[in-house]
Amino acid sequence: MEIIRRGAEAEIRRDVWLGRDVIVKSRVPKGYRHSDLDRALRASRTRNEARLINEARQVGVPTPVIYDIDLLNAEITMEEVRGPRVKDELDRAGPEEVRELCRHMGRLIAMLHKGGIVHGDLTTSNMIMSGGRMWFIDFSLGTRSGTVEEKGVDLHLLKEAFQSAHSTLLPMFPIILEAYRQNYEGAEEIIRKMKEIEGRGRYT
Repeated sequence: MEIIRRGAEAEIRRDVWLGRDVIVKSRVPKGYRHSDLDRALRASRTRNEARLINEARQVGVPTPVIYDIDLLNAEITMEEVRGPRVKDELDRAGPEEVRELCRHMGRLIAMLHKGGIVHGDLTTSNMIMSGGRMWFIDFSLGTRSGTVEEKGVDLHLLKEAFQSAHSTLLPMFPIILEAYRQNYEGAEEIIRKMKEIEGRGRYT
C-alpha cells in the first residue's frame, strides 16, 4: 500500500485488489462531528461519488471502473488510470496540441452536462491523459443536477483554474467553449450564466 495524497477530506492510496492495480479513496473521519452523523455523511458522500463516476461513464466520459464500495469505511476501490494530468500536458504541449486538448475537454464537459451531471471541481488536475483518451476523476464535489446555475459554476471553475494554473493559455479557453457549444444544444444558456457568475465576482 502506497499513500499518494492526504487531504482534508480524503486519503488516496495505491493498492492491489484481486490482482489488479487499484486506487483506494478513503473519506477521513472528522472528530468534530458526532460519530453517527460522521459515519452517515461519509457513507452518503462515498455512495454519491461512486454513482456519479459510473453515470459519467454511461454518458460517454471516460472514468475509472469501480471495483468495490465499502460504505462502512467510506472507501471506493477503483481502477488506476495511469498517465499524466492534463495540467502537465498543457504545460508542455505545442499550440496545436493545446487546441486539441481544449476541444477534447469541451466535448467531455458537454457530455457530462447533457447527462445532467455536474463535476463540481473541474480543474485540469482532475483530468488524466491515458490511452489517447482524457479521463475525468474526483467527483467528490459532484452532483446530479440539471440546473443552469450549477453547470455555469462548473465552467466558471474551469476558467478560474486556467487563470491560476495556465494564465498564458487563457486565450485558448474559447476553444473549450466552442467544442462545448458544438456538443450540447443547451450550451448558450450555460455560457451566459458562466459570464454572469464571473461578473458577480468582479463587482462584489
